[in-house]
Amino acid sequence: MIELMRILISTEPKEYGFGLTFFFAFLLTLYITGIFAFLGFAYPTNKVLPKSYYKLKNPKILVKISRILGVKYFQMLLMLAFWGTKKNRKKYFNGTKSGLKNFIFQTKQSEFGHFAALIGISILSIILIPRGYYSLVIIMTIINIIGNLYPILLQRLHRVRISKIMVDE
Repeated sequence: MIELMRILISTEPKEYGFGLTFFFAFLLTLYITGIFAFLGFAYPTNKVLPKSYYKLKNPKILVKISRILGVKYFQMLLMLAFWGTKKNRKKYFNGTKSGLKNFIFQTKQSEFGHFAALIGISILSIILIPRGYYSLVIIMTIINIIGNLYPILLQRLHRVRISKIMVDE
């Protein structure tokens, strides 16, 4: 990733066609998201942010925004592509009460990773704008929204649903 940034900083945006620009945008967002995902697998990264960050202050607004943005379609895509198998789902929730606690932990881990990546990619975009990489930044932003903002909203929606179950008991 660092080498790719050096190349971008030392060259002009006009040197790259759309295909290469898209490829660079995909690689940069993948690298940054991957770094934070790896940290989330290795360490309890959800503790980096205060507990207040994870508290859902207005779940109704979250649900409304998620509905407008079509987060349910993103969720369906994830179910088809990855979470559709029981084996993959059981890693995060085994159907028990303690499984709910683990699932909450996993949503926070995932949310932190996507939040940190969202911020990191946004900072990188700000660095690239003055250098004229407008197309790259637009593509990175679209990928960042789909690859990081949508998962953040989805993790929060999971906790809204879980909080209803926990209250009902």
